[in-house]
Amino acid sequence: MKNIPIGEVLKEYGYITEEQLQRALAYQKEHREKRLGAILMELGFVTEKQMIQALGQRLGMKTVELSQITVNIEAVEKVPRQLAARYHVLPVDTDGQTLTLVTNDPLNFYGLEDIRQLTGMNQEVLLAELAPLNKAIDYYYAEVNARMAAKDANQSIEEPVIEELEVEDGGGDVPVIKLLNSLIHRGYQTNSSDIHIEPFEDKTLVRMRMDGTIVDYVTLQRSLHPSLIARIKIISNLDIAEKRIPQDGHFRIKIENENVNVRVSVIPTVFGEKAVLRLLANNSVIDHAGQYGMNDENYNKFRRMLQSPNGIIYLTGPTGSGKTTTLYMVLEELCKKQVNISTIEDPVEKNLTRVNQMQVNTMAGLTFEVGLRALLRQDPDIIMVGETRDAETASISVRSAITGHLVLSTLHTNNAVSSIVRLVDMGLEPYLIANSLVGVVAQRLMRKLCPHCSYEDMLTYEEAALLGTDRKAVRRAKGCNRCNHTGYQGRIAIHEILLIDKEIRRMISAGSAMEEISAYALKIQGMKTLKTSALELVETGVTTIEELMKVAYYE
Repeated sequence: MKNIPIGEVLKEYGYITEEQLQRALAYQKEHREKRLGAILMELGFVTEKQMIQALGQRLGMKTVELSQITVNIEAVEKVPRQLAARYHVLPVDTDGQTLTLVTNDPLNFYGLEDIRQLTGMNQEVLLAELAPLNKAIDYYYAEVNARMAAKDANQSIEEPVIEELEVEDGGGDVPVIKLLNSLIHRGYQTNSSDIHIEPFEDKTLVRMRMDGTIVDYVTLQRSLHPSLIARIKIISNLDIAEKRIPQDGHFRIKIENENVNVRVSVIPTVFGEKAVLRLLANNSVIDHAGQYGMNDENYNKFRRMLQSPNGIIYLTGPTGSGKTTTLYMVLEELCKKQVNISTIEDPVEKNLTRVNQMQVNTMAGLTFEVGLRALLRQDPDIIMVGETRDAETASISVRSAITGHLVLSTLHTNNAVSSIVRLVDMGLEPYLIANSLVGVVAQRLMRKLCPHCSYEDMLTYEEAALLGTDRKAVRRAKGCNRCNHTGYQGRIAIHEILLIDKEIRRMISAGSAMEEISAYALKIQGMKTLKTSALELVETGVTTIEELMKVAYYE
């Protein structure tokens, strides 16, 4: 079996011709360091999937889609990560006697033999493509490392009370340090936005927010909590002796060659301090990434707004709706032009090249208001204000827009039109709003159904009435191993865009009602509401009625 000629196998099963095989062999003579299989793929004669299928047929091995199988973490723990990564092998199941392995190269006899000697178990070998295999290795070993770190940390606790300062000493092998690093790594691997470390009377619960939903992750011994919080405070430059008031900080950690900014919030609770770590990473996949996450229609509208030489553009939505992410995507595009871009943020969530970023520091007296006044003396073309929180910041932003600057900022409102009312409530004169406002973009993030486990189901009477359609069925969430049993995998942005034209300027100056402005935008501008966009995603099977209700509730 060791001498199976891959070229002959592929020819036998009709994947390549004799001519293609001879061309590949001739190429190999000039590049002896390359394997024949790799050469055949490089020349485009065969795909990796075809090669695996041919080997599977010859060797009597099944080919699998890793996304379709349930992985047993106990099996993964049998093989060290170093071996798994070196030989591109992932253990996926075990019955105590036999270890089921997934590999892309069944002829890697040395690797399989090393694992056999290490585990002392029989082997069942399955085949899968390399890219999803390597991704699965990273994913499941992050899970193993986090659980092992939690186990080690729990076992290291012998006394009920631990001095917090002990975590300052020692290297990366200290259980608490390993635990924190592994939790952050796991959060990164699962695209979690936040890690919650919550103390209770008899335990500490670690939960992660995945795709906008909190998921229980691991339980720690209660006596471990002070050391873990102290470690977080130390690396975040917080006061470890202060436990009576909330504290905010941040630190940076390197994961897979990416610098991940972690924003830290610590608050006192009845049973101790609770910490929330927000991971500000770039590893999430965004639909329509080249269009700021927007569909074609909304992208064209938004691009018109960005072409304005001056004025103010607001992005609105509740906390966690992706406003800041969209702003960063816009700034990354705008900074390619010959312009001076300055920002004032709290905090700076991502470092951008060719952009001058300033972080709010209220302790030192650097507020949004003070920072914005200073930025106006820096000869900016474009200003980004992280959040418009008060009347003073709104007033300076609007006046900056009138005096020839393009200003980008965020507001917390439920839809685009209500932003105008919000600005009026802040005390701004309607004529200032009318003359400065370019447009408003309302944004939401909706969870997408897991493609591996979603299923079709009949509509109820109430659901049919809500959808206002003749449809009989929709797709629903179920939950599987690939989506952490949530039924959802990833999120998609929906938008509601209000362009401020001459008529809307007149209506704002005249103090027209919100309903009147909204009716005009829907009829004349063809504005698509958040609810309408969400309905379309439900009808196309991208998301569920439950997700729709989160948006439609406000209408």
